[in-house]
Amino acid sequence: MNHIVITGSEGFVGQALVRRLLAHGLNGRPVQRLTLMDVGFATPPADPRVRQLPGSIADAALRRQAYEGGVDVVFHLASIPGGAAEKNYALGRSINLDATLGLLEDLRGVRAAEGGLPRFVFASTVAVYGEHLPPVVDEQTLPNPGLSYGAHKLAGEYLVADASRLGWVQGCSLRLPGVVARPGDGAGLISAFMSQIFWRLAAGEPITVPVSAQGVAWWISVGACVDNLLHAATVDPARLAPRRSYQMPVLRLTMDEVVQGLARRFGADRAALVQYAPDPKVERLFAAYPPLRTPEAEALGLRHDGDLDTLITRAMAD
Repeated sequence: MNHIVITGSEGFVGQALVRRLLAHGLNGRPVQRLTLMDVGFATPPADPRVRQLPGSIADAALRRQAYEGGVDVVFHLASIPGGAAEKNYALGRSINLDATLGLLEDLRGVRAAEGGLPRFVFASTVAVYGEHLPPVVDEQTLPNPGLSYGAHKLAGEYLVADASRLGWVQGCSLRLPGVVARPGDGAGLISAFMSQIFWRLAAGEPITVPVSAQGVAWWISVGACVDNLLHAATVDPARLAPRRSYQMPVLRLTMDEVVQGLARRFGADRAALVQYAPDPKVERLFAAYPPLRTPEAEALGLRHDGDLDTLITRAMAD
C-alpha cells in the first residue's frame, strides 16, 4: 500500500491504527508511506515510513501537503468530542463538519497509486442517534442527534456518501460506540469511566462509577474497532449500500457484567473495589442503551469482540 493518511493519529484509536498498519500493513500489503495529522505529536517518528504533519485539519494548506503525491487511503478519525464541541460551537463545526468537507473536496482529482479512487474511512459515532432511543436500535433507526457533535458527524456521513457518488472517493462511514480501554484519566470525557474500570481493577485500585450496576452500554475493544476500520478500507465497494454508512457491531453489557468479568480475570476481590454513584444524566447518556441489531454490517464483515473475555483481552492488549 503506497500512501495512507490518518487524521487524529495521536488519539487512542489513531495510535492503535498506526501500530497495526506499521506492523501488518493493509490487507496483507506493507505500507510504504504513512502521513499522520494531529495538532501535535508527543515524540518524533521512529519509523522512516512515517511523516508527521502537526497542525489543524482546518488548514487547507496542511491538507494539500498531506495529499501530495497521491493517496490510497484516508482514515479520518480527528474530531472535537461532544462536550468540547458544545462549549465551543465554532471549533466543533470547523473540525467536525467544515474540515471533513475540506478533506473530501481536496481529494477531487487525487488518485491512488494504482490509478483508482482513494478510499475514505470516516469515524462517525453512535451520538447520531441522540438520547431518546427506541426499544431496539437497528439499521433502519432514524438518527436524531441531541448534540452539535452528533449532528455534524451525521452530516459528515452524508458528505462521504455524496463524495462517493460524485466520484471523488470510495467512502465508508462507521459509527463508533464506546471504545475501550483508553489509558489515563480520559481527558475530561464523561464516558471515561468505561475505560478506567479496566485499568483500575487490573491494578487493584478502587473506583467510583457514575452509573448503576445494571446500567447497560455498547462496548467494543480498540482492537476490534481497528479491525473494522481496516476492513472498511478494503471491502469491495460494490458491496457497500448507497448510504455508505454502517453501525459497528457491539457487545451489549451491564456495568456489573463487565466488573464480574474483570474480577474473574484479576481476582474475586476486585468486584468489591467498585462503588456505584449513579448520575442521572450520565446514566441516560452512557448506560441506558437498548439492544442493537446490525445484520447488514455483519454481512459486510464488520465484527464485535464476540464475548466479554475477548473484549477484556483485546481492550487491554493495545
